[in-house]
Amino acid sequence: MLRYILLSLAIVFETIATSFLKQSEQFSKLWPTVMMVVCYGASFYLLSIVLKTMPIGIAYAIWSGVGIVLIGFIGWLVFKQSLDFPAILGMGMIIAGVIIINLFSKSVSH
Repeated sequence: MLRYILLSLAIVFETIATSFLKQSEQFSKLWPTVMMVVCYGASFYLLSIVLKTMPIGIAYAIWSGVGIVLIGFIGWLVFKQSLDFPAILGMGMIIAGVIIINLFSKSVSH
């Protein structure tokens, strides 16, 4: 259970970092750039802890898949970027894949 909490925190930090990446405007704005570096650092540190007890392929699939969907949602909500049907469908398929991995994969030892 702890590894899923840490993985969730890693995903949250990665999502925040990616949002600040956009706001940094190619590293030309100091504070968004600093926040981006700090949040990516926290994300990778937490992910490295998770990798002690979870296979890298599974952890990375969850980390990146959920991160993609969250960033898509943040892009739509905060940055007013549009999401068309294929984008929403694709993100739904990513979430379905993450659920299938967690429920049925024997690679994830519970």
